[in-house]
Amino acid sequence: MEIKKVKRSEDYSLWYNNLVKNADLAEHSAVKGCMVIKPYGYAIWEKMQAELDRRFKETGHQNAYFPLFVPKSLFEAEEKNAEGFAKECAVVTHYRLKTNPDDKGKLMVDPEAKLEEELIVRPTSEAIIWNTYRDWIQSYRDLPILINQWANVVRWEMRTRLFLRTAEFLWQEGHTAHATKEEAIEETIQMLNIYADFAENILAVPVVKGVKTENERFAGADDTYCIEGLMQDGKALQMGTSHFLGQNFAKAFNVKYLTKENKQEYVWATSWGVSTRLMGALIMCHSDDDGLVLPPKLAPIQVVIIPIARKDDEKALVLDKVNELAKQLKEKGISVKVDSRDNLTPGYKYAEWELKGVPVRMAIGPRDLQNETIEIARRDTKEKQIVSLHGVDDTVNKLLLQIQDNLYAQALQYRNSHTWEVNTWDEFLDAIENKTGFVSAHWDGTGETEEKIKELTKATIRCIPMANKEETGTCILTGKPSNKRALFAKAY
Repeated sequence: MEIKKVKRSEDYSLWYNNLVKNADLAEHSAVKGCMVIKPYGYAIWEKMQAELDRRFKETGHQNAYFPLFVPKSLFEAEEKNAEGFAKECAVVTHYRLKTNPDDKGKLMVDPEAKLEEELIVRPTSEAIIWNTYRDWIQSYRDLPILINQWANVVRWEMRTRLFLRTAEFLWQEGHTAHATKEEAIEETIQMLNIYADFAENILAVPVVKGVKTENERFAGADDTYCIEGLMQDGKALQMGTSHFLGQNFAKAFNVKYLTKENKQEYVWATSWGVSTRLMGALIMCHSDDDGLVLPPKLAPIQVVIIPIARKDDEKALVLDKVNELAKQLKEKGISVKVDSRDNLTPGYKYAEWELKGVPVRMAIGPRDLQNETIEIARRDTKEKQIVSLHGVDDTVNKLLLQIQDNLYAQALQYRNSHTWEVNTWDEFLDAIENKTGFVSAHWDGTGETEEKIKELTKATIRCIPMANKEETGTCILTGKPSNKRALFAKAY
């Protein structure tokens, strides 16, 4: 196992990349800009999927699957959406290769196999889905349509980083159709709240719910809502978005329904999604110089038990007890790994499971058996304690809950201590450059000022927090009137 430790404080980017690789989460692939998600990393993603999927289905959504390829004419139908994603699109122009006559060992594109219409590899699926919905929707009786799909998408990124930004990534995308504007907006907010609940109660990452500015809005949406998290380096990360699409896609694809009053009306739409970028949030919000730190609700292995014995007769006794303990914990619904490898020292095993972020480590040897005790170490605080073997399953259960709560509390404390309210340009510059984190400041509401601030400081408006109340003030840059604060930060 390659372990090259780099301190977060010395080189955050290198620390992150090393952790992703050393913890066996993912690695770069032969396709530039794409990644291989390894089994341990994918196991975490599967737990995220399961938690989100349950929440979607509880709110009436169903899973479906739509094609990877979108005909170019369909992609162009909603102009803002097409323009917004045009620079990131991968395009299929031919459907066959043939042997190169000048080099028999090589293949070339067959010029006779040119597609009549080019196909876009989906960067998002609104176009293909709304073209399909046109056939599914005739009457108010067909509404609402509440569909989600788990899929991969391609956005041709120039600068990539494992999980955070790759040319191909995994995600879910919800696409819903409604009879009224009010119902569609209610859906948009509902899904934002589901994302926030998942982030805080499963990932243990506190988030700010807010509305994006017009400049940052999803291409083709009337409004974009988001959840924003703050990472340990003081940068923000957009962790999920929910879009009120209005009637833009319904009009682009002529999707109408017959109302109860026998009138033809355009359908109202939403879309919403989170991706494997959540893996990046998980890593950057909790992990430390010794490796990954996982909240118990997402850990593929919640408890690792390490038997310690030198003599063969002792090994058999200890292992019997360890297997009994593992069974006991599994019956409580706790995922357990018994590390009985003989070729590695206990110290090596401790370091490996610490690197992989397993929340609880248990170690037991012959003396522990005699005393009917066991050593328990928690990953989040590194604290160790000797506890009785009697009722240890309940002890571990409580400890897992404590770790989950503590990780959220630590992240919340960090965010609160790195959120600054400023009223002048000098205060703003000081907060952005020297303090890092979220900066709450008045802004005059114009795209020009937003872009100017970004140009001068590299800080962007992450959102207008939904919790913000109207407050009279003046823009930090222009001095023009403002009635609400925006949340700024440097971001991923």
